[in-house]
Amino acid sequence: MKRIIAIVAGGDSSEHGVSMRSAEGIYSFIDKDKYDLYIVELTKQKWEAILPDGARSAIDKNDFSFTDQGKKIIPDFAYITIHGTPGENGILQGYFELIGIPYSTCDVLISALTFSKFTLNQYLKGFGVRVAESMLVNKRHGISDEEVIEKIGLPCFIKPNASGSSFGVTKVKTQEQIQPALQAAFAESDDVMIEALMDGIELANGCYKTRNKSVVFPITEVVPKNDFFDYNAKYNGEVTEITPARLSPELTARVQQLTSAIYDILGCKGIVRVDYIITEGEKINMLEINTTPGMTATSFIPQQVRAAGLDIKEVMTDIIEDHFIAEK
Repeated sequence: MKRIIAIVAGGDSSEHGVSMRSAEGIYSFIDKDKYDLYIVELTKQKWEAILPDGARSAIDKNDFSFTDQGKKIIPDFAYITIHGTPGENGILQGYFELIGIPYSTCDVLISALTFSKFTLNQYLKGFGVRVAESMLVNKRHGISDEEVIEKIGLPCFIKPNASGSSFGVTKVKTQEQIQPALQAAFAESDDVMIEALMDGIELANGCYKTRNKSVVFPITEVVPKNDFFDYNAKYNGEVTEITPARLSPELTARVQQLTSAIYDILGCKGIVRVDYIITEGEKINMLEINTTPGMTATSFIPQQVRAAGLDIKEVMTDIIEDHFIAEK
C-alpha cells in the first residue's frame, strides 16, 4: 500500500497564489511510484482536496479526511507549502498535532517564532547571530516620521512583521515615503518591522536534516534588477540568481555553517531557507528564515538541489520517510 500524501497549499494571505504554484512544484517532485498524492487547497471559507480528475472533495476537519470515488481517504502525511497564515505560523501545525497526522515543517513553537521576523531576530541575537537594527510598530499606535528617522534612519525597509513574498515591503528613502509605506505594510500585518538598510551581497541558503543526514545546499547569490528583492524579482524573473554564489570557499563555508547552526538552534524540521546580506568586511547578517520556502519553478530550493547534484525526488522522500522512521 502506498502512503497517501496531502500537499497542503493556499492559505488566507496574499501569498495564496504563490503557495498553489509551490504545490504544483512539489507535486511534480514527489515520487509517484511510492506515494499517492493529493493537493489540498485551504481558504478561510473551505478546505478541499483536488482529485485526479480535477473534481474537488470537501475536507472533514475532524480527521482531515475526504472522499475519492466513494472511498474515504485519510492522508498519512501532510506536506505543508502554505506561505503565510495558517500554514507558516504554527496554526496548522497545531491542528495536525491534535489529529495525529505527521507534517513536513517545523513544530508549532518554531513556526510561530520564525513567522514573526522581529521576534526571531531578537531571539537569535542572543546566540550571536548578526541582524539589522530594527523596531516593531503596532497598527493601533503608529509612529511619526521623526521617530523613524531618529531611531532607525534613512534609507530603511518597512515591512509586515508576519508576511512573505515581499508583499507590503517598501524600501524607504525619503521622509515623505514613510507613512504610505507603513499603510502598505499594515495592510498585510497588524505589526510592522522597520529595519535599517544594509548594503551588500544578498544570499539565500537552503538546508534540511533527518535522523541520518545533514544537508546544506549550495548558496544562491541574488542580484535584483530592481531596488530590492521584491515580488517581481521573486516570481517574474526581474532578478539574476547565481547558484553557487560567487563567494570565496572560506566565506561559503562560514555561511553554510551558520545556516546549519541556526537550523539546530531552532530545532527546525523539513527544508528551510535562510536569507542573508554580506556587508563590508565579510560580515554575515541574517535577514530572515523561511520554514515553508517557495518550491515553484523559479524558487531557490530546486535550483540549489540541482546545483548540489542531488535528485529532488530523493530529497522529498527523505523528508517524508524521516517522520515514519521516528514511529518505528
